[in-house]
Parts: sequence; C-alpha cells; structure tokens
Amino acid sequence: MPVEITWWGHATCTVEDSDVRVLTDPLFARRLAHLRRRRGAAPPPEAWQADVALVSHLHADHLHVPSLARLAPGTRLLVPQGAPRAVPGLRRLRHLRLSEMAPGDETTVGDLLLRAVPARHDGRRLPVGRHRAPALGYVIEGLARTYFAGDTGLFDSMAEEVGPVDAALLPVGGWGPYLGEGHLDAGRAAEALRRLAPGSAVPVHYGTYWPIGMDAVRPHEFHAPGEEFVRLAAERAPGVAVHRLGHGESVRLKADR
Repeated sequence: MPVEITWWGHATCTVEDSDVRVLTDPLFARRLAHLRRRRGAAPPPEAWQADVALVSHLHADHLHVPSLARLAPGTRLLVPQGAPRAVPGLRRLRHLRLSEMAPGDETTVGDLLLRAVPARHDGRRLPVGRHRAPALGYVIEGLARTYFAGDTGLFDSMAEEVGPVDAALLPVGGWGPYLGEGHLDAGRAAEALRRLAPGSAVPVHYGTYWPIGMDAVRPHEFHAPGEEFVRLAAERAPGVAVHRLGHGESVRLKADR
C-alpha cells in the first residue's frame, strides 16, 4: 500500500498512511490578517477530512482556530504543550479530542505512531508576550516514516532528534520577502535534507500567502523557493527524490516497511 501526500498550500498537507488521514497545520482561509492567498484555491471540503490534525506551533498561520473548527467531531488534535492556555479559542473546540504534546511525546491513532520532535522556532502566539509553548515537528510512523518539520531552523541535533525517515515535508520559504531566525530557506532546507537523508521530500511553506500590497516587493521570494530547493537538493542530497507539488496535487510514495 503506498503512502500518499497531498499539499494544500502553505504548511497544510494530508498524509495518508495505514488507512489513517493525518492533516498538518490546517489553514483553509483565503485571507489571514495582512496575508492574502495568491496562488491556488482554498482547500476544498475534502481537505478538512482527517482522523488526526497536527499543529506545530502557535503562530496564527499554523494554529488557525477557524480552520480547526471545520474539522469533523471526534477528530484528534495534537497541539504543543500549553497551547490551550495561550490560545483560549482552542478551548471552544469541544468537538475535537485535544492532546497536548512536548518533544519526545508519542501517541497512536489507528496503526500510526505519532511522535513529537523538537523544532527551532519562536513558540509564542504573538511576537511579544509571556505565553510560550514549544515549537514542534512530528514524525508519522506507519508503513513509512514521514517527518513534518512545521517551522524550524537548522540545528545540530536535527538528524538525531528526528531519526531515520522515509519522507520529509520541509518548509523552504515564508510569507514575506525576509525570513528571520528559526526558518529554513531553500538552501538551509537542502542542508537539512542532506543531514536527514530520507528517500523522498516535498517542499512546503512557500508560494501561497503574501502580504497585501507587497506584490512588487522582491516577488521572486514568493515564486522561487520551490524551484531553488529542487536545484540545491540535487546538488547536496542527490539521492533524495524531491517532489515539487502544485496546490492540491498528490504524490504516492512506495512504502517498503
């Protein structure tokens, strides 16, 4: 049985493994504050269907309460430890089965093992404030091991903390012309790929949202990261098959386990 990965835009993906649908950082909005979706239609209702949804960190483009509210009753929701205290809107989502996760925590959904791993990223809900929660990545282990990085910078123990994986969903850009600390651009993502050495990779977190009124400001930063990642990955990790998907496109990966 193959593992299927669908990219809906930004950091939102569906990973189907062992008859379980995993949804990452659900974001279904056409507009979020000062950001506008510039490429691809908003994910259709079929994208809202999941057995479990993973939230990597508290930033509003990754923990979007209105999008989470669209998930079906009984859906499992994994969030960073402390998220309900920092984001009161989560406590209104009583139709979801919420669990808080810290690095190293594990839980099962059907035949999948889901493991939270560290990320190097600001875990606060707002740019300032005391409410912190850990930024996470997740390893989805079933017929394959799939790493969803969330938002992260490179860190020395990345390969050790994540462990062996078959596929990696790596952020390669952002939603503005400049990336701060705690992010991967195309080059740093290619280096992460070299360290992780999965069989396959899918670039995410680029080419979807852009600040309103900034269409003419360094537009290549919106369009280019996916292609740049493909080019640099071929140089630094030539053994990895990179699948650059369009919005709503899927790839089926052979599961060897």
